[in-house]
Amino acid sequence: METIRWGFLATGRIAHTVAHDLALLPDHRLVAVGSRRPEAAEAFAAEHAGPDGPARAHGSYEELVVDPEVDVVYIASPHALHLEHARLALAAGKHVLCEKPVTLNAAEAEEMVALARHHDRFLMEAMWTACHPVVREVRDRLHAGEFGTPRHLRAELGFRVGPSAAQRMLDPELGASALLDMGIYPLTLAHLMLGPASEVTAMADLSDRGIDLDVAVLGRHPGGATSSSTASMTSWSDRSGVITTDLGRIVLHGQMHHPTHAEFTPVGADSTNDSSDQGAVVRIEGREPVIGRGYGNELAEVGRCLREGLRESPWVPHEQTLALMRLMDTVRAQIGVAYPVDRAAGA
Repeated sequence: METIRWGFLATGRIAHTVAHDLALLPDHRLVAVGSRRPEAAEAFAAEHAGPDGPARAHGSYEELVVDPEVDVVYIASPHALHLEHARLALAAGKHVLCEKPVTLNAAEAEEMVALARHHDRFLMEAMWTACHPVVREVRDRLHAGEFGTPRHLRAELGFRVGPSAAQRMLDPELGASALLDMGIYPLTLAHLMLGPASEVTAMADLSDRGIDLDVAVLGRHPGGATSSSTASMTSWSDRSGVITTDLGRIVLHGQMHHPTHAEFTPVGADSTNDSSDQGAVVRIEGREPVIGRGYGNELAEVGRCLREGLRESPWVPHEQTLALMRLMDTVRAQIGVAYPVDRAAGA
């Protein structure tokens, strides 16, 4: 595949951001866009027109997925619609990159994975953090033992969602949730660095519509390591991430889900963890550049996998996506958040 030809399903804010990074990849091209409103598709195509002109604008998602020029569909619709739209794309023989979280619950995610395998198509959750060069470098070197044995990870992500926010951020029918929108990032970071959580304890503050506005999750991981992850739709988090080991600590600089770089500070065994007995700071950077805001690395990974004939990415494997969806199901059960699809499945 000399050029990976993309079709974008939905035209919201995240689709615009990802399209800007897609334009930075010389061997990828936006060839089609679909929206429920033809004028929205046309405006998106015009705004992101490439050297060959604007992408084809389709006035329905059904038209988009059957476009013969599209190799892979990027699904950027609200969470609650992801499975429906993945069904369309996979049944039409398209590969799929689906925004995170891939679905509202694990049962839907398992169905999506099964559909991809049935149709023999590539499927990846759009978890750009797992494809980020700095995050991957920290993970690889941490797992190799270079920074000692990890004992705890702390990560947080949040911002205040005001009354003028998009309906998707506040409407339970569309999967509104601090956990699903923001908490998935610190939980993913903990999974990447410490391994899958075997046990979690969660608490949250819920809105009058029953969605989690603030959530905190404590996790236990292989080897006894622990994690604390928080997400908020009511406050301005510093978006930090720190991994502590028996030899020192790793700080992710910038934002924990797409850091600019990381630093490991070694600490001597006799230190009181102040400025005494600390070694030289080791700066950690990715082995390849960050493309655009970082979504470009995720898109490039899809292209690499398609060219190699893979049906899932080793950076964002299906089992990782499913493990995190099951984890978030457990968290939601503990904090008392349920969506219509959950209630329908239990009926």
